[in-house]
Order: sequence, then C-alpha cells, then structure tokens
Amino acid sequence: MATASDAAVVAAREQLIALSHSIHAEPELAFEEFRSVAKTIEPLRERGFRIETGVADLKTAFSAEFGTGELVVAICAEYDALPEIGHACGHNIIAASAVGAALGLAAVADACGITVKLLGTPAEESGGGKVLMLERGVFDDVAMALMVHPGPEDIAGAHSLALADLSVTYRGRESHASAAPQHGRNAGDAVTIAQVALGLLRQHLSPGQQLHGIVASGGVAPNIVPGHAELLYYLRAVDSASLDDLMQRASACFEAGALATGCIHDIRKLAPTYTELTPDSALLCAYREQIRDLGREPIAPELEAARPLGSTDMGNVTNVIPGIHPVIGIDAGGAVTHQPAFAAAAVNASADRAVIDGATALARTAIQIAGDEFHRDRLSERVMQRQFLRQEDIR
Repeated sequence: MATASDAAVVAAREQLIALSHSIHAEPELAFEEFRSVAKTIEPLRERGFRIETGVADLKTAFSAEFGTGELVVAICAEYDALPEIGHACGHNIIAASAVGAALGLAAVADACGITVKLLGTPAEESGGGKVLMLERGVFDDVAMALMVHPGPEDIAGAHSLALADLSVTYRGRESHASAAPQHGRNAGDAVTIAQVALGLLRQHLSPGQQLHGIVASGGVAPNIVPGHAELLYYLRAVDSASLDDLMQRASACFEAGALATGCIHDIRKLAPTYTELTPDSALLCAYREQIRDLGREPIAPELEAARPLGSTDMGNVTNVIPGIHPVIGIDAGGAVTHQPAFAAAAVNASADRAVIDGATALARTAIQIAGDEFHRDRLSERVMQRQFLRQEDIR
C-alpha cells in the first residue's frame, strides 16, 4: 500500500511544489489566511475530497475528508505567516506536505480502512487555531494526528515548550512632563520597572523557563507623562506545571511596576495557552523509520530534548490525541526559523524536497500504524474514551 501512496505523491509533485511557492509568495497573518486556504483546498477538491470551510466558527479553518473507514487519520496543515518577515517558519511547506500526505492516503484509504481528514488549522503563530478547533470538537473522531514542520535539521521526536501569550497594560495619569510632572503617574516607568524585575528574575529561572517580550506602546510625546503603556510578553516552560510557576513569578514583576509608580495594571492572555509536545511513541518510531528510508538521518534521540522548537498549538493536540510533529530539514545556509534568510530558503530546492519527503513519510507512517492490529485497536479505544468523556461533560 505504501507503493500506491508514494505513487500518488509523486504524481502530484509539481502541483504540491507550486502550492508551496504560491502560499509563500502571498503571506497572510493569523486568521486572515483566505488566499492560502483557497489554494490549499483546490487540489483536494479536484480529487474528490469532501470540503467544509469555516469549521469551529473560524473563517480560515477547514476540514477535507476522503474515504469512509472507521479509523480517522488527521493531517494538519498550517499556512499563517509572520509579520514583516513572511514565511520565515516555513508554513508553506507544512501546507503543501499536508496536502501531499492526504493525497497519498486517499489512494489507499479503502484498502487501509481509514478516513483521511486534512484539517486546515489557522493562526499557529499567534492565536492557537488548533486549540480552538480541539475545544470545539473538530478532532473528536480523530485517531491520530500528524504534521511535519521545516527546520534547519531533521528531528523526529521534536520537543516544544508550553507557552503563555500575554498583554500587560498599565494605566497611569497624563500630565505636562515639565510644567506639572507631580500630577502625573507614569505608565512608561511602570513598564521600565517591570522589565528590570523580569531581567533580574531570569537568573533564578528553572531550566527550560524563558520569558521575552516587547514594549508595544510607551507614550505619545516627550512632554506628556505617559498615561498608558503596554508590554507584549511570551512566557515559556518545559511543561504546563513549570509554566504555571513562571506565570506566578512573572506576574509579581508586572505588579511591581504598577505598585512602584502608582499605576493600575491588567494582565490578559491574547491566545489560548500552548502545551508542550508529547509525541506518540509508536507513531514516532514509525516516522523515524520511514524518513530514514527516504535517505534522511534525524538527530539522535538523546539529543532531541536539547533542540526545543519554541512552542506550537500542536502540543495541545498531542496531549489529547496520539500524534507527532517532527521537523524536516532544509538547507537554510545556517539560518534558523523566524529569520528572513529562512523565509528565503523555504522555496529553494531543499524546501521542495522537504515537501515531497514530508508528505511521503507522513502517509507511510499512517499506513504502517493503521495496518498494525494492536495499534489500530489502541487508537480506536482512545477515540471511544474521548467521545464518552465529552458526552459526560455535555450531560
């Protein structure tokens, strides 16, 4: 069956590479990926997939299904870009490889007894589309969820960090900075104090904890005491428990800025919290085998934990559903993700190869696991357990 799947991917090769390049050429930000969605859906529609757009009440989320088998295999496509630097995370490669994997699996869906479900998942960079889709039931029938992400090297068992995406606003009191500074309460100073406190906190963070941010606003003119200021911060940690600890400690730093300046402050989460990746061991082993068969050599498993990816909402999926989120390597000339040079590399020859290799390996992985009676039963049982618990919650 893998032979038939491989052949379907090869037959679509030029279309898949064209899709990757086309998405790359017109980058779109979170929840605004309308052109990218249309481009991603087109090859699936041509091959008879059942398309539903606007799923989970998200305008740029979609589901495309093929087959009627009882085991539902989800392939996740991402297509949002980054502000100003475009596809510097290579989501064009993710979308095209996802389509390729779905086409490969569609060719063997009946023989494997599966339903192929390609899920278009918006706003991974900021907004947590997968979390919203997970909470709203889009993944309820899914037995396994797979995707592949580009990076500077191949990593089968990729690790990610839990993430909180925060806005911290300070409200003080405007006044003339020269004529009447005593009447002001400086929200810009609150930001400065908070950042100094966060900088000092860094020396006492636990391994894997991180915090980084920017000043989104800090005043409008030098002669006006800033009455409003805002910080945008990411807090990250190796797991959700460690992230909760970091949140408490960072919150005290944010509060310190308000207390010292006489301002009031508000901490708001801008997106759902991302949890860490927890890849399914059987899917991971199968993927590692298949990607090596394609001539790639992922880094050794003992080195994977030292290469965290940052954070991804696929972590939330893998904490509920057996899944994987491996990294497939491209030649970026030493650049890493979220650099302009990586965006440029996301359409070079190695990126095109990654589209095809990623699609082939994902499809083969799903075929291998779906054909194993033990794992098929295990995954089916997990689906029934989740559906039972959701029904209990509804009651």
